[in-house]
Amino acid sequence: MVGCNKEEKSNFRFVSRRSAGTMTSEMEESLDHREDFPDFKNLVRRKLTSLWTKETAYRRIPVLQWAPKYNFNSLISDCIAGITVGLTSIPQSIAYATVANLEPQYGLYSNFIGSFVYAMLGSVKEITVAPTAVMALMVQQPVQDLGPAGAVLSSFLSGCIMLLLGCFNFGFVVQFISMPVITGFITAAAFTIISSQLKSLMGISSSGKSSEFVDTWINLYKNIGETRLWDSILGFSSLIVLILLTLIKGRGRGRWKTFTKYLCLLRNAMIVLSGGLIAYVCSTHDMYPFKLTGKVASGLPSLELPPFETVHDGKHYDFVDMIRTLSSSIISIPLISILEIVSIGKAFSRGKLVDATQEMLSLGCCNVAGSFVCSIPTTASFARSAINSSSGVATPFGGVFTGILVLLALGLLTDYFFFIPKTTLAAVIIAAMMFIIEYRAVAEMWRTKRIDIVPFLVTVVACLFLGLEIGIVVGIAVNLCFPLYLASRPRITHRLMNVNDKTVLIVRPDSDLAFSSAEYFREKILKLVTRTIPDVVLIDGEWVKFIDSTVVRNLSSTISDLRQQERHVLLWRWDKHIRSALYRFKKHKFMPLFRNEPNAEEVMANWKPDFVNESFVSNV
Repeated sequence: MVGCNKEEKSNFRFVSRRSAGTMTSEMEESLDHREDFPDFKNLVRRKLTSLWTKETAYRRIPVLQWAPKYNFNSLISDCIAGITVGLTSIPQSIAYATVANLEPQYGLYSNFIGSFVYAMLGSVKEITVAPTAVMALMVQQPVQDLGPAGAVLSSFLSGCIMLLLGCFNFGFVVQFISMPVITGFITAAAFTIISSQLKSLMGISSSGKSSEFVDTWINLYKNIGETRLWDSILGFSSLIVLILLTLIKGRGRGRWKTFTKYLCLLRNAMIVLSGGLIAYVCSTHDMYPFKLTGKVASGLPSLELPPFETVHDGKHYDFVDMIRTLSSSIISIPLISILEIVSIGKAFSRGKLVDATQEMLSLGCCNVAGSFVCSIPTTASFARSAINSSSGVATPFGGVFTGILVLLALGLLTDYFFFIPKTTLAAVIIAAMMFIIEYRAVAEMWRTKRIDIVPFLVTVVACLFLGLEIGIVVGIAVNLCFPLYLASRPRITHRLMNVNDKTVLIVRPDSDLAFSSAEYFREKILKLVTRTIPDVVLIDGEWVKFIDSTVVRNLSSTISDLRQQERHVLLWRWDKHIRSALYRFKKHKFMPLFRNEPNAEEVMANWKPDFVNESFVSNV
């Protein structure tokens, strides 16, 4: 009011009293419009205090929940399920080591420590933590650049990042990654892995530039002439048998149904053992028609610190060089690991809530601990988790039996792994990937909301042609454009009514207003006013519970523009906190405009226009 003469001040007081009307009591309740800031000191104190409560201990160490109720029946169920998973997991782990371009024992090294740790910290009993095809594919490039040290360091760093995210309760981050993006990533990963295994299925020796989708098919085209007949026959035969066994699972009735169920559960072990037996019999007659896995180092891995420096191809890499070489995989590997374990946890939770933060913490511990025994990055395996569930696992302790079986295999059976044909391992991987593609999810998207096909296809194409790491980021970015667009274009309804020979335009946004929608809201109001030419613009804020400073400034400009067009403006049913924000910007401009009557008719009945003075007030 600086610079106003006494007459203007008097007019202002008069207008304020008249315009307030029924808002007087409301204004008296809102004399203090200062914004309350959080009490960080008390917030930190409460957080630190909650760390040492019994409830936190039970939530963060789930073994404390089920261990007191553990009994002999649970032990038997866990033992059967754990051994069943182990028989499937051992050949798959060897196969995934070959996907990562590592020696077979690294797959087994990665398969036991995660089972032990998750048994204590995991919250979903069906989940099994082990190397997966996607993780093996993700570490291909680190292995190519740094050797085995690149994969082990990736395990350590991804575990540390997951622990850090878990400690800061960043479990909500996975909510920003939608089902179409996850489905697209899994589909692209499956196609990439299938493509990378075709050369082994056909006995082709050349590995090509990389195992990426495009390079794989270029390499296959160039070296198709190297196809080995007997490898192809054994590989495709194994693949057909695996597909048939998967399709007949649970078919029939009675004993036949039970027989097909367990036959399907053991299909991978049966195929690998059969292929190894055929190769061994051939070797006794000095015949070697197949490319074999070769010698697998026996014994347990040495317990040592993760490699913070290494020598590869005659070049020395210190820790900084290794970090620089790992590049974006440092972020992409833990992100994809978290996505897999949370999505698989939700699939088997049977309606129960999955604590994403707890899964981050448990998986982080699995990977950090695994890095001390030469493990590659691990996460939840959908196929093995499904086997675990169908085998009747009772608690996460079933993973302990899987880990023990892997340790026994490392100590006693590695000599027999020599004769496993690579083509049968390729068949195991391809069969697993063929059934991991979520065909039904794609059909559901098409049937439910066809626009979701766009982020799905973008993710698939980007992952196939740009690589999994870049592809998942592109998919997330494209998918986030949809909610951002919706946030920037809120639904704004309007209607016209005539009261006392005045045309009233009622405008109502149906959601909160943020900086992205500020200009759109302003343009929408001005366009409606131009089209309908009302005397009064009544802006209904019933559904608006949040605005930011950009919206406040734009709303102020909109009111000024309407005043210049000689339109009256009223703000109806706005939340107390939003009114306070507007008062903090220009109290004397906004205070006379607010109305809180139950309906628009009463607003207009109680409102007494005084355009000259209102124009003065709006410009103060």
